[in-house]
Amino acid sequence: MYGITGYSNGYHQNQQQHSSEEKRGGGRRRRGGRRSRHPPGFRVSDHHHYHYNNDDDDDKQEQKAPLPCTDFDMAYFHSYAHVGIHEEMIKDRVRTDTYRAAIMEHQSFIEGKVVMDVGCGTGILSIFCAQAGAKRVYAVDASDIALQANEVVKANNLAEKIIVLHGRVEDVEIDEEVDVIISEWMGYMLLYESMLGSVITARDRWLKHGGLILPSNATLYMAPITHPDRYNDSIEFWRNVYGIDMSAMLQLAKQCAFEEPCVETITGENVLTWPHVHVDCYTIQHDELESVSTRYKFQSMMRAPLHGFAFWFDVEFNGPTNSPTNNHIPSLLTGASNNNHIDGIQKKKRANPNEALVLSTAPEDPPTHWQQTLIYFYDPIEVEQDQVIEGSLTLSQSKENRRFMNIHLEYSSGGRSYVKESVMR
Repeated sequence: MYGITGYSNGYHQNQQQHSSEEKRGGGRRRRGGRRSRHPPGFRVSDHHHYHYNNDDDDDKQEQKAPLPCTDFDMAYFHSYAHVGIHEEMIKDRVRTDTYRAAIMEHQSFIEGKVVMDVGCGTGILSIFCAQAGAKRVYAVDASDIALQANEVVKANNLAEKIIVLHGRVEDVEIDEEVDVIISEWMGYMLLYESMLGSVITARDRWLKHGGLILPSNATLYMAPITHPDRYNDSIEFWRNVYGIDMSAMLQLAKQCAFEEPCVETITGENVLTWPHVHVDCYTIQHDELESVSTRYKFQSMMRAPLHGFAFWFDVEFNGPTNSPTNNHIPSLLTGASNNNHIDGIQKKKRANPNEALVLSTAPEDPPTHWQQTLIYFYDPIEVEQDQVIEGSLTLSQSKENRRFMNIHLEYSSGGRSYVKESVMR
């Protein structure tokens, strides 16, 4: 456990050393190389419990003891000390420019207010908030990148405004509530890495009633895809290698190429139909992250081989006046309507300034470092136009390491049923 009880000169360095033996499970990395008429909704429970900090101490919920910091967590934090990960994220202009635009768009909520940056990395979002006029920013990161963040803050003469805290958000202590929480918590397939749990912890411990969370909500998309080029490159290649029949390699090649989810870039042409589901950062709870599930039913828009499913996400940057928080509506994961669809494709860009700013990782939008996440079948299924593809999906935190994600996918089409299980490590 990190033990942080105070700070000096705006910075506290954790004294605990990282485990010398690194285990798998840290850091964003590339792998494998980021609509139906009735879009399904992920459902994690029938009863939602509303927890939110309030100025009245009597109304505050009793805080649960933080989860212990495991060796897997230490390896995860250690991986984020590598500058390459932060370089990749900062160079992702879609990501970084959208966050900066969201901060400036919500400047009236930030100027003169107290902000917490959960998982601050090099501190760039904290600096954007300071530039927007924040009175004070708590920049929290459990990785050793916090040392560099503190130097960046000092180099920009912001040490009086930005307090870098080196430790888990579950363990650090501050002496005031915050008006704004900002975090870039999204992992591949949105929920991989389980960093959203730290945002929930910060929200429940410190966010003022009616405070702002950026991003405010997220939408996870799931769609059946056809990708013959990828399948041919990885599998069909073995049928004739320099004139030699190496088809004996096919089963091993399928297992190696498609056993685990792949992070790749696809285009809208690969997608057979378009559904989505929704996550509300103001109301979602820790236990609801442990397992989320949905049933789906798609209708193919074309005749093509079905090679698997693709996943991507959007996050929205709404102000608190647009949040269910203000009405105490505990909606968690609900299917969205088709009102924002044009010709069957989800509309990502704002039609007017009153609509939320959106960061999208969709195939038809400019690429990001998240790309799309693909779950390939070992063998494709031939589907006809209008053929139904249906089944269920469960995403759950691994018991081995909660930052891993278990994926249980059931699917059927053309009268045959299949199951695909994989782990995103």
